[in-house]
Amino acid sequence: MEKIYVIAGPTASGKTAVAIALAKLIDGEIISADSMQIYKGMDIGTAKPSKAEQNGIMHYMIDIVTPDVPYSAALYQQQARAAIEEIQARRRIPILCGGTGFYINAVLRDINFAQDSYADSLGEYFINIAGVEGPAHLYKLLQETDPASAEAIHPNNTKRVIRALSYNHETGKLFSEYNAEQKKQPYIYDTVFCCLNIERPLLYQRINDRVLSMFDAGLEEEVSGLLAEGYNPNLVSMQGIGYKETIQYFLGNCTRSEAINTIQQNTRHYAKRQMTWFRNQNPCAIHIQASNKPPEEIAREIVDLYMPA
Repeated sequence: MEKIYVIAGPTASGKTAVAIALAKLIDGEIISADSMQIYKGMDIGTAKPSKAEQNGIMHYMIDIVTPDVPYSAALYQQQARAAIEEIQARRRIPILCGGTGFYINAVLRDINFAQDSYADSLGEYFINIAGVEGPAHLYKLLQETDPASAEAIHPNNTKRVIRALSYNHETGKLFSEYNAEQKKQPYIYDTVFCCLNIERPLLYQRINDRVLSMFDAGLEEEVSGLLAEGYNPNLVSMQGIGYKETIQYFLGNCTRSEAINTIQQNTRHYAKRQMTWFRNQNPCAIHIQASNKPPEEIAREIVDLYMPA
């Protein structure tokens, strides 16, 4: 079984830079495991690495659909595994990098999404509800039906909220119970799972600074351009952190400063959920202290400890 590497961790922990540094050391290529970076035209708010930042390393699963195209973990599983096969066929090493734990699990574990055939029709039903009542109403429904799932899913992650509600509506079972069963599945690859740990005060400062940098880089113009192209604010993609709050600013429901503060707060809450998720879902993960370490040092640490001779 050929080895693959995973670089995971909360948002703003430096995953992309570490993955690029690691790829240079081990002749690797990177598969993004970020549920927002799949969307074309959504670059600044998703912290998508530019071509320059990719530093000559091949990246997969970035810019694969427009924001109005429905996408699922089942599709991600299929396409990411195809990318792994392509990379290995060229005798390079796949590096799965991102913070969407559900996508990572979909690739690494033998999760069968065949039972999700109900998702399209029910998903459309719940999307319509979100369009009328708002995403917060959907999240409240999830809190009432499956509190454990609501605790694990960010209120702005409408895609996963809809999936959890659809699963419960169709099967009568809790999505949290389904996830508990799935995490017992063994990895199907020889996996080195590295989770970057950042001291919380430093991580939160990085998050706050990143949001300010996004606005300096033109997040408002990016969101305005998406709306001008006709993308509906109620789309799942447009409910992502950074986009939803900026739209509320455009609608006059908050000031620019309030939008920035809310994005910072929501991102910090999301990072906290990510850390909990990776701790609970991946008990065998290698936790690497990454505070104040350059990415090259972290990559070298991974190679020295876990690269086969």
